[in-house]
Amino acid sequence: MKTLPESYLLFREELKKAQLEKEKLKQEYEEKLQEVNRELSRLKEQIQSQQDMMRTTLDYASNLEKMLCEYQGQIKQAQELSKKSFF
Repeated sequence: MKTLPESYLLFREELKKAQLEKEKLKQEYEEKLQEVNRELSRLKEQIQSQQDMMRTTLDYASNLEKMLCEYQGQIKQAQELSKKSFF
């Protein structure tokens, strides 16, 4: 059996190194992608919480506005009644 040329052996060794480097880069990429996905998930959760807080705040403000309008109406009625009672 013939011995393989040295250039072929060098090429095969370089090919193995390149494949190992490719696998290493793939692993690093997947780890970074997982990290980015975790961060994205955390940010989505924070945004959802902020939206819920804003909805609650708007509901509370709307209720306060309704109550204020009701109180203003009651005050006007009380003022009108008090004016009528003097005459």
